[in-house]
Amino acid sequence: MPILFQNVTAVLMDAAHTVLPNAFVAVEGGRIASVGAARPAGSFERVIDGRGGILMPGLVNCHTHVPMTAMRGYGDGHSLHDWLNNFIFPVEAKWDHRAIRACADLGLMEMIASGVTCLTDMYMHTLTVGQAVADAGVSANLCCGMVFFGEEFSPAACGDCKNQEELFQTWHGYDDSRIQVDASLHAEYTSKIGLCEWAGAFARDHGLNMHVHISETRKEHEECKQRHGGLTPIQYMDRCGVWDGPRSYAAHCVWTEPEDWAIMAQKHVTAVHNPVSNLKLGSGVAPIPDLLKAGVNVALGTDGVSSNNTTDLFEDMKIAAILQNGVRQDPMALTAWDAVEMATLGGARALGRDTGAIAPGKWADLILLDGEALNLIPCHDAANNIAYAAHGCDVVLNMCRGKVIYENGEFLTIDREKTLAEVKQYAVPLLFGK
Repeated sequence: MPILFQNVTAVLMDAAHTVLPNAFVAVEGGRIASVGAARPAGSFERVIDGRGGILMPGLVNCHTHVPMTAMRGYGDGHSLHDWLNNFIFPVEAKWDHRAIRACADLGLMEMIASGVTCLTDMYMHTLTVGQAVADAGVSANLCCGMVFFGEEFSPAACGDCKNQEELFQTWHGYDDSRIQVDASLHAEYTSKIGLCEWAGAFARDHGLNMHVHISETRKEHEECKQRHGGLTPIQYMDRCGVWDGPRSYAAHCVWTEPEDWAIMAQKHVTAVHNPVSNLKLGSGVAPIPDLLKAGVNVALGTDGVSSNNTTDLFEDMKIAAILQNGVRQDPMALTAWDAVEMATLGGARALGRDTGAIAPGKWADLILLDGEALNLIPCHDAANNIAYAAHGCDVVLNMCRGKVIYENGEFLTIDREKTLAEVKQYAVPLLFGK
């Protein structure tokens, strides 16, 4: 179904930071066919008039836990480890597949409506999450965040090794790799050395990305150094071969050090910045300008809504930009373009996906911002409007791989009313006894 966008301000996300006013963008076969100032030849089954709104690459949410919508606002006001052990883990023990599906659908709706076309999910009951993603029409990298607390590791003794293998066999490569499976570890403090080595080997043997929580809190970072002879989580994981696959991405990286950044640049480990979650939990401020200067790719993530409390990546984009400027007392510490790139191209690079820019041949992962939104008028600079003024609610259309999955408040792939009923009437009572 050939589709033509017209009368849009196209933010191409190319090296020249091109913004093309009154642009035409043609889509065919799931990919971008042409971009230009003149209407392309040929006929189109649908012409979408952007009414002067911004057309940009879809956002890539590089770290989230989709079903945790159920815990939105639950246990607020506690440090990470208190919050996890005394609030989150006890609730998670009550999950079943039906509740996971309902809460995953709720999370996917929230992300789709706020402009996400690709996400990475680290959670449990991942086969069910995979089906929700498949039905929703978004792209996703899925992993189960493996943990092992036993004394003697073996793949047979670790249920998450089986979960990793089953997830890979079930969903990796689905729908022309719209769904991909990553190898994963929850974190250093939840994984013994045997599991770290097994996960690294699984990634190498199957050519998979690796997804890990890294140095989120000072406590986590320093206790790792105490356990492993001064090695930081990045350095310890490197010794275990965790970063030896094609590419990896490390969530948070708040307390990483210069020696870590050198390893990350060398081993193609992306730092996934989660500014809102890190601030809310009091974890600290990641050294993003230093990571970028060291040659580390940086992407953005919202984390789960239980620690954010939304998946509006526009909010994280704004906080990411202004936070560094304030902390470093430098209005150019992180620019609007830097923030927008982290939310688009940075995420695409992290996952090795052919998206994140508007160019012929790229997947047609596109979002349209409302040209009549009061907070986006006037538009002196498109990147500044995206980074500093836009909200997720300004998204009026979401297209993933050439298919419109959300338009003008209507979800085209998820039953909104059914999902809300399931969350309110089944999932919340199951988890919280309400």
